[in-house]
Amino acid sequence: MSRPVTLGLDGSRESVAAADWAAREAELRGLPLRVVHVWEPLPYPLPPHTNAEVQRHWAERIPREATEELAARHPDLEISRDQLRGHPAEVLPLVADESELLVLGSRGLKGLTGFMVGSVGLSTAAHARRPVVLVRAGEQAGDEHRADAAGQASTATPYKDVVLGLDLSNPSDELLEFAFDTAARRGTRLRVVHGWSLPLQGDLPDAAAVREAETGERRSSELADILRTWRQKFPGVEVEAQAVIGKPADHLLESGCDASLVVIGRRIRRSPVGTHLGSVAHAVLHHCSVPVAVVPHD
Repeated sequence: MSRPVTLGLDGSRESVAAADWAAREAELRGLPLRVVHVWEPLPYPLPPHTNAEVQRHWAERIPREATEELAARHPDLEISRDQLRGHPAEVLPLVADESELLVLGSRGLKGLTGFMVGSVGLSTAAHARRPVVLVRAGEQAGDEHRADAAGQASTATPYKDVVLGLDLSNPSDELLEFAFDTAARRGTRLRVVHGWSLPLQGDLPDAAAVREAETGERRSSELADILRTWRQKFPGVEVEAQAVIGKPADHLLESGCDASLVVIGRRIRRSPVGTHLGSVAHAVLHHCSVPVAVVPHD
C-alpha cells in the first residue's frame, strides 16, 4: 500500500499555503493526500460556559473545512482526514513515519525575505524519519513556475529548478533519489550545490591560489563521480553541478531564491538527545524564501 502525502494542518495562514502545496505534490506523485490535525486540549481549566466537547467541536472544524476546500479545488485527488490528540511536536514525527512526505507551514516574516520556522516545524523536521517539507505563508502555485512572457507568475510555464545541497563526505542515496525524482516529476533542471572552504594554513598568496584551484578541481571531480550513477538512473533530468568555495548555506540561499524547491539532508541521530539539525539546515530553514524539503538519512 502506497504511503500518502500528509499535510499537518493547524488552521493558520501558513498551513493554508502548505495545504495547496501538499495537494499539488500528491497529484504530481499520484498519491492520496492525508490531512492531519493534531488537537492538543488546553492545559488550563475552561470557562464555565465552555466544555471539552465544545473545544473538540471547534477543533474538528479545521480539518473538515480544509478537506472540503481542497476537494473542491482538486476534485480528482483522493483525500482523507484525521484528527489526532496530543502535542504536535511529538505526534507529527510519528505521522511522518507513515507518509511519503509530510508538509507543514512556516510563519512568514513581514518585510523580510524568507520565513521563520516555528518550534513545532523545527522539531518535526529534526526528528521525523521521512522527508518534511516546510512551506512559507503566501506561497502560491505560480511561484513554483518561471514567469510568463509578461513577467507574471503562471502555472502554464515550466517549473523553476530544484536545488539540492550536497555534502560530499556523506552523499546519501535517500537524499539524491528524492532530489532527482522531484526534478523528474516537475520536468525541470536539478542544480546540485556543494560549498567548501579551505583550512587556514598561512600560505603565501600564490601558494594559496594554487591550493584553492587544486582543491576546487578535486571537489568538482568528486561531485561529478557521485552524480554519474544518478544521471544514468534519471536520464531525462538536466543536471547542473557546482562545487564552489564559501559557506554552503550562503550558496544554497543564493541558488534557492529562484527555485521551486530547495532540498537539504539531515543525518539521523540515534541518540535521543543533542542537536538534530546542523547549522546549514538551520540557516536554510530560517531564511530561504521558497519551500524547503528536509530529507533524513543515515
